[in-house]
Amino acid sequence: MRILVLGATGRVGSVILNHALRDEHEVSALVRQPDKVSLSNRMLTIIQGNAMNRADLSLAIRKVDVIISALGTDGTTTLSESMKIMIDEMNNQGINRIITVGTAGILQCRTEPELYRYQSSESRRRSAIAAEEHRRVYERLRGSNLNWTIVCPTYLPDGDATGSYRVERDYLPEDGVSISVGDTAAFTYQQIVSSEYIRTRVGIAY
Repeated sequence: MRILVLGATGRVGSVILNHALRDEHEVSALVRQPDKVSLSNRMLTIIQGNAMNRADLSLAIRKVDVIISALGTDGTTTLSESMKIMIDEMNNQGINRIITVGTAGILQCRTEPELYRYQSSESRRRSAIAAEEHRRVYERLRGSNLNWTIVCPTYLPDGDATGSYRVERDYLPEDGVSISVGDTAAFTYQQIVSSEYIRTRVGIAY
Protein backbone atom coordinates (compact mmCIF):
# COMPACT_ATOMS: atom_id res chain seq x y z
CA MET A 1 0.00 0.00 0.00
CA ARG A 2 1.18 3.54 -0.74
CA ILE A 3 0.70 5.81 2.26
CA LEU A 4 1.27 9.52 2.78
CA VAL A 5 1.88 10.58 6.38
CA LEU A 6 1.43 14.22 7.36
CA GLY A 7 2.79 15.31 10.71
CA ALA A 8 5.43 12.59 10.50
CA THR A 9 7.80 14.44 12.84
CA GLY A 10 5.21 14.81 15.62
CA ARG A 11 4.58 12.55 18.59
CA VAL A 12 1.77 10.50 17.03
CA GLY A 13 2.83 10.86 13.40
CA SER A 14 6.34 9.55 13.99
CA VAL A 15 4.96 6.37 15.56
CA ILE A 16 2.52 5.91 12.69
CA LEU A 17 5.45 6.27 10.30
CA ASN A 18 7.30 3.50 12.14
CA HIS A 19 4.28 1.17 11.90
CA ALA A 20 3.93 1.72 8.16
CA LEU A 21 7.60 1.12 7.47
CA ARG A 22 7.69 -1.94 9.71
CA ASP A 23 4.96 -3.44 7.52
CA GLU A 24 6.94 -2.52 4.39
CA HIS A 25 4.44 -0.14 2.86
CA GLU A 26 5.63 2.48 0.40
CA VAL A 27 5.54 5.58 2.60
CA SER A 28 5.89 9.27 1.78
CA ALA A 29 6.20 12.00 4.40
CA LEU A 30 5.59 15.66 3.62
CA VAL A 31 7.67 17.67 6.08
CA ARG A 32 8.90 21.24 6.32
CA GLN A 33 12.24 20.21 7.84
CA PRO A 34 13.54 16.88 6.47
CA ASP A 35 16.38 16.79 8.99
CA LYS A 36 13.79 16.17 11.72
CA VAL A 37 13.08 12.73 10.24
CA SER A 38 15.65 10.47 11.82
CA LEU A 39 14.60 7.33 9.94
CA SER A 40 16.38 6.04 6.89
CA ASN A 41 14.49 3.34 5.01
CA ARG A 42 14.37 2.23 1.39
CA MET A 43 10.54 2.35 1.54
CA LEU A 44 10.45 5.95 2.76
CA THR A 45 10.35 9.03 0.53
CA ILE A 46 10.81 12.39 2.26
CA ILE A 47 9.19 15.34 0.48
CA GLN A 48 10.13 18.78 1.68
CA GLY A 49 7.13 21.07 1.61
CA ASN A 50 4.23 22.64 3.41
CA ALA A 51 0.69 21.32 3.79
CA MET A 52 -0.57 24.86 3.11
CA ASN A 53 1.03 24.86 -0.34
CA ARG A 54 -1.21 23.36 -3.03
CA ALA A 55 1.69 22.38 -5.29
CA ASP A 56 3.46 20.60 -2.42
CA LEU A 57 0.31 18.72 -1.42
CA SER A 58 -0.51 17.81 -5.00
CA LEU A 59 2.95 16.30 -5.45
CA ALA A 60 2.86 14.49 -2.11
CA ILE A 61 -0.47 12.75 -2.63
CA ARG A 62 0.25 11.64 -6.18
CA LYS A 63 -0.53 7.92 -6.62
CA VAL A 64 -1.04 7.23 -2.90
CA ASP A 65 -3.77 4.88 -1.68
CA VAL A 66 -4.40 6.45 1.71
CA ILE A 67 -3.47 9.61 3.61
CA ILE A 68 -2.89 9.72 7.35
CA SER A 69 -2.76 13.18 8.88
CA ALA A 70 -1.41 13.68 12.39
CA LEU A 71 -0.92 17.41 11.90
CA GLY A 72 -1.44 19.54 14.98
CA THR A 73 -2.89 23.01 15.41
CA ASP A 74 -0.71 26.08 15.75
CA GLY A 75 -3.14 28.64 17.13
CA THR A 76 -4.24 29.70 13.63
CA THR A 77 -6.50 28.26 10.92
CA THR A 78 -3.62 26.48 9.18
CA LEU A 79 -5.02 23.01 9.87
CA SER A 80 -8.49 23.65 8.47
CA GLU A 81 -7.21 25.68 5.53
CA SER A 82 -4.78 22.92 4.58
CA MET A 83 -7.64 20.40 4.80
CA LYS A 84 -9.63 22.44 2.28
CA ILE A 85 -6.71 22.21 -0.13
CA MET A 86 -6.28 18.50 0.68
CA ILE A 87 -9.90 17.69 -0.11
CA ASP A 88 -9.69 19.56 -3.43
CA GLU A 89 -6.50 17.77 -4.44
CA MET A 90 -7.79 14.35 -3.36
CA ASN A 91 -10.86 14.88 -5.54
CA ASN A 92 -8.68 16.04 -8.43
CA GLN A 93 -6.51 12.93 -8.21
CA GLY A 94 -9.22 10.39 -7.40
CA ILE A 95 -7.94 9.57 -3.90
CA ASN A 96 -10.73 8.71 -1.47
CA ARG A 97 -9.38 7.54 1.89
CA ILE A 98 -8.05 9.84 4.62
CA ILE A 99 -7.54 9.21 8.32
CA THR A 100 -6.84 12.10 10.66
CA VAL A 101 -6.03 12.54 14.33
CA GLY A 102 -8.31 15.07 16.00
CA THR A 103 -9.27 15.66 19.60
CA ALA A 104 -11.93 14.35 21.98
CA GLY A 105 -13.23 17.90 22.18
CA ILE A 106 -15.04 17.50 18.84
CA LEU A 107 -16.95 14.41 19.97
CA GLN A 108 -20.54 14.83 21.15
CA CYS A 109 -21.32 15.61 24.78
CA ARG A 110 -23.17 12.76 26.53
CA THR A 111 -25.36 14.96 28.70
CA GLU A 112 -25.97 17.61 26.03
CA PRO A 113 -25.76 15.73 22.71
CA GLU A 114 -26.44 18.89 20.71
CA LEU A 115 -23.06 20.22 21.89
CA TYR A 116 -19.51 19.20 21.16
CA ARG A 117 -17.57 18.17 24.27
CA TYR A 118 -15.37 21.24 24.12
CA GLN A 119 -18.51 23.41 24.32
CA SER A 120 -19.82 21.61 27.41
CA SER A 121 -18.99 21.00 31.05
CA GLU A 122 -17.48 17.62 30.07
CA SER A 123 -14.38 19.41 28.84
CA ARG A 124 -11.68 20.61 31.20
CA ARG A 125 -9.69 22.44 28.57
CA ARG A 126 -8.74 26.03 29.33
CA SER A 127 -8.78 27.16 25.72
CA ALA A 128 -11.08 26.12 22.89
CA ILE A 129 -8.84 27.41 20.09
CA ALA A 130 -7.42 24.00 19.09
CA ALA A 131 -10.80 22.25 19.42
CA GLU A 132 -12.48 24.84 17.23
CA GLU A 133 -9.85 24.30 14.56
CA HIS A 134 -10.33 20.51 14.71
CA ARG A 135 -14.10 21.11 14.49
CA ARG A 136 -13.58 23.05 11.26
CA VAL A 137 -11.56 20.12 9.89
CA TYR A 138 -14.37 17.73 10.86
CA GLU A 139 -16.99 19.91 9.20
CA ARG A 140 -14.94 20.11 6.01
CA LEU A 141 -14.53 16.33 5.88
CA ARG A 142 -18.18 15.72 6.76
CA GLY A 143 -19.19 17.94 3.84
CA SER A 144 -16.93 16.07 1.42
CA ASN A 145 -17.55 12.83 -0.46
CA LEU A 146 -14.35 11.25 0.91
CA ASN A 147 -14.08 8.12 3.04
CA TRP A 148 -12.70 9.79 6.16
CA THR A 149 -12.12 8.72 9.74
CA ILE A 150 -11.19 11.09 12.58
CA VAL A 151 -9.52 9.44 15.58
CA CYS A 152 -10.29 11.55 18.66
CA PRO A 153 -8.00 10.89 21.64
CA THR A 154 -8.50 12.46 25.04
CA TYR A 155 -5.50 13.50 27.21
CA LEU A 156 -2.49 12.13 25.34
CA PRO A 157 0.56 11.31 27.48
CA ASP A 158 3.67 9.69 26.03
CA GLY A 159 3.65 5.92 26.30
CA ASP A 160 3.90 2.70 24.35
CA ALA A 161 0.98 0.78 22.88
CA THR A 162 -0.79 -1.58 25.27
CA GLY A 163 -3.43 -2.82 22.84
CA SER A 164 -5.98 -2.52 25.63
CA TYR A 165 -8.27 0.48 25.24
CA ARG A 166 -11.85 1.39 24.41
CA VAL A 167 -13.27 3.11 21.34
CA GLU A 168 -16.72 4.54 20.66
CA ARG A 169 -18.29 6.09 17.61
CA ASP A 170 -18.97 9.85 18.01
CA TYR A 171 -18.47 9.83 21.81
CA LEU A 172 -15.59 9.47 24.25
CA PRO A 173 -15.80 6.10 26.06
CA GLU A 174 -17.46 6.69 29.40
CA ASP A 175 -15.09 7.85 32.16
CA GLY A 176 -12.17 7.84 29.71
CA VAL A 177 -9.44 10.17 30.93
CA SER A 178 -6.33 9.36 28.89
CA ILE A 179 -4.85 7.34 26.04
CA SER A 180 -1.17 6.93 25.23
CA VAL A 181 0.56 8.18 22.12
CA GLY A 182 1.43 4.56 21.32
CA ASP A 183 -2.14 3.27 21.43
CA THR A 184 -3.48 6.29 19.56
CA ALA A 185 -0.94 5.80 16.78
CA ALA A 186 -1.57 2.05 16.60
CA PHE A 187 -5.35 2.45 16.33
CA THR A 188 -5.02 5.24 13.76
CA TYR A 189 -2.67 3.13 11.66
CA GLN A 190 -5.03 0.12 11.83
CA GLN A 191 -7.71 2.14 10.06
CA ILE A 192 -5.87 1.83 6.74
CA VAL A 193 -7.30 -1.69 6.43
CA SER A 194 -10.58 -1.17 8.28
CA SER A 195 -13.91 0.13 6.99
CA GLU A 196 -15.63 0.02 10.39
CA TYR A 197 -15.31 3.72 11.14
CA ILE A 198 -15.56 5.28 7.70
CA ARG A 199 -17.17 8.74 7.72
CA THR A 200 -17.24 8.95 11.50
CA ARG A 201 -15.36 10.30 14.52
CA VAL A 202 -14.00 7.72 16.95
CA GLY A 203 -13.36 8.44 20.62
CA ILE A 204 -10.46 6.49 22.13
CA ALA A 205 -9.51 6.16 25.80
CA TYR A 206 -8.58 3.64 28.48
